[in-house]
Amino acid sequence: MENWEAAYLAGIIDGEGTITLTRHHSKEHRRPCISISSNDLELLIYIQSIAGGRINSKKNYHPTKHKNSYTLYILKKYEVFSLLKRISPYLRIEKKRKRAQWIMKYYDKVTVRNGKYTKVMLEKKKKFEEEFFLQ
Repeated sequence: MENWEAAYLAGIIDGEGTITLTRHHSKEHRRPCISISSNDLELLIYIQSIAGGRINSKKNYHPTKHKNSYTLYILKKYEVFSLLKRISPYLRIEKKRKRAQWIMKYYDKVTVRNGKYTKVMLEKKKKFEEEFFLQ
């Protein structure tokens, strides 16, 4: 990824994207996620070719009134971290820049690879998540 592409993606994420922690199942711990929603499928396909992820379409209940809408989800850890590392210097929205930095700095420190947490580690993980959403 070129620097200009990283800056461009940072602008898209600043405007239309989300940097968050999400879970796919109610009993699992949250993990980093970058998502971008748009009516422009070509844009999302371009971003996907650079950053990875998957594109989901949303149900359009009023096709005569509304355009089709799509969301690119980047969920794989290495894709999220790689993208955050590249775009974080260019993010202009303070909340998103802080969230990106928070994930890169602390996520690995509070996450165990096998998912088996001691009581102390679990408390650190929960505190990490709580403080993330205060960003």
